Amino acid sequence: MKKIIFNNLFKEIVLFFMACSITLTLIVWILQAVNFLDIVSEDGHSLGTYFMYSFMNLPKIFNKLLLLSFFLSLFYILTVYEDRNQTLIFWINGISKSQFLNSLIYLSFLFLIFSFLLSFFIVPFTQDKARSFIRSSSLEFFPSLIKPKKFIDTVENLTIFLDEKNEDSLKNIIIKDSDSNSSQLIIAKKGFISSNANNKYLNLKEGIIINYGNENLTSFNFEKTRLNLNNYNTKTTVTPKIQETKSQTIVQCIKLLYFDENIIKRIENLKCEKNILKNLKQEIYKRVFLPLYIPLICIIACFLILKSSSNTGYKTLKYKVFLFGICFVVFSQISINMVSLSNFFSIATILIPLVLSMLIYFFFIIKMKGES
Repeated sequence: MKKIIFNNLFKEIVLFFMACSITLTLIVWILQAVNFLDIVSEDGHSLGTYFMYSFMNLPKIFNKLLLLSFFLSLFYILTVYEDRNQTLIFWINGISKSQFLNSLIYLSFLFLIFSFLLSFFIVPFTQDKARSFIRSSSLEFFPSLIKPKKFIDTVENLTIFLDEKNEDSLKNIIIKDSDSNSSQLIIAKKGFISSNANNKYLNLKEGIIINYGNENLTSFNFEKTRLNLNNYNTKTTVTPKIQETKSQTIVQCIKLLYFDENIIKRIENLKCEKNILKNLKQEIYKRVFLPLYIPLICIIACFLILKSSSNTGYKTLKYKVFLFGICFVVFSQISINMVSLSNFFSIATILIPLVLSMLIYFFFIIKMKGES
């Protein structure tokens, strides 16, 4: 009988967690997807790239909201159980409040493992996959971004200005093509944009090309010339960021820097050096140690069972539990910034959820005996 009623409780918590987390994730995802429109409207990438890039951010958002969703699920289900007097079923069947708490802590550890797998393996993979769509994307919408009487610098090392534009036909064009070694200024009377299956071209007529740089200046006129727009790179960041780097690579880099702070070594796509050590520590803290707040949140939510809904202080208890739970959810995110280069502060930050969990657990036992 005990197993049946606990299975029913766990089922309701998990189902509400899935509904809550998916709803919150979709809301945040839609809001972020609006911001991601810049990769089309400003950077010229295709709509396919935009949708795949946005879709691959779903696991990151889901993981970010997991702790909040878990607390809201526990708080809601335990409140409903108490309001409907369903918690009496547990006490009638000889289940003590400490046993009830321990069972929910067991459930929280399952969520902890799930959160760890998500943040340590899945999120970095999907984030890197999202960046790969940017890396492999062609600037399909770049021609449509070229506007008359505006300087267009969507792609790297290329600036375009034109006086008139009629569909793909251009007039009075000025182009600056530059890199670290030399620069080129192209002035043309006419131009048009053409494309084939793989490339897009800017065709220019009746103009002059001026090469300058390295203290040399040369120029020549042309009747026709053509620029392959696919040879230019987007200004969108294409190199993987730390949050898109595999966890194993970050751990390997931290180990190397621990033994030699002055080392500079490239590990896959990560340039391992001292000036990123703090960011590496914060990232590995998010992936490995932040899920430790899940059992802490679980214990806080379980304070709801200490009083019956018929008790005059129950309503106040609900407000207190909700407030403390939300505060610890917020604090868990703030704690990321507490991880520093100092090993002492980093270890102290890691120990906070463990120490608080034990203290609040013993406080629960004391309060339980007092209520009894």
